[in-house]
Amino acid sequence: MPEKTLIKDIMVTDVAAATLPGSRDEVLSILKDKKVSGVPVLKDNRVVGIVSRSNLLSNPEEEQIALLMTRDPIKVKPEDNIKKAAQYLIDYGFRRLPVVDVDGRLEGMITVADIVASMAALQLDDPISKYLGRRGIGPVWCETPLPLVAKNMELAHIKAVPVLNSELDLVGIISDRDIISASVIEDSLEMSDMSAGSDDDEWTWESMRDTLSIYYSVSRIKVPDVPVKEVMVTDLIKASSNMSVSECALKMKRNRVDQVPVVDATVHSLAC
Repeated sequence: MPEKTLIKDIMVTDVAAATLPGSRDEVLSILKDKKVSGVPVLKDNRVVGIVSRSNLLSNPEEEQIALLMTRDPIKVKPEDNIKKAAQYLIDYGFRRLPVVDVDGRLEGMITVADIVASMAALQLDDPISKYLGRRGIGPVWCETPLPLVAKNMELAHIKAVPVLNSELDLVGIISDRDIISASVIEDSLEMSDMSAGSDDDEWTWESMRDTLSIYYSVSRIKVPDVPVKEVMVTDLIKASSNMSVSECALKMKRNRVDQVPVVDATVHSLAC
């Protein structure tokens, strides 16, 4: 990674942001329409938080951005070296960082994809097998219900997994982007029993039990109960474990992806 490459040289400047106060639906719309993994949150034109797909999936009933967002996210400046951004992304497992000026105002975003694209022009001959991540869950079966896959990914803190069929062939990849794109907002009416007495309490009037039952509306993000094969990406861009870092980065850049399955005769992993 070239020492003189600055974040401002590769960051994205056309960034959609949410503002406080705001609603979950605003963020969900940006994530789906822009196909991004996170949305910076502004207050008085300064970055105060960031909402990711993981935040939404982990808190499906929360509607307020202020309670969904990760507060005071790690930020970088345009004049910082991209090495600093890459180190943050690796150390904290993030996929994006807001870029701000000296007053905290949003200047852009830098993502894993931006870092990978900058590596494509370098002569990095090490095989990608040296850098494959081994944490998290392994491949999932194509018939696994999507809500179960989403929960496993949330608990393992990973963003994508390979998908196998019954013959153990790699047939797809599922990411949190695909899960969010398939999700819908579901409204329901629920009841909370606030009565002081029970059916066994002979001194409580029936009318009091009725008047103390409170009905309220709940809006939540619902992951559809379908097999993962109905949502997964099947047009796969693959890499082999002996491919060089720069060759893999170039392939990812050309196909505009930031994660690819790495395959050999027996292994299905992810390069990010």
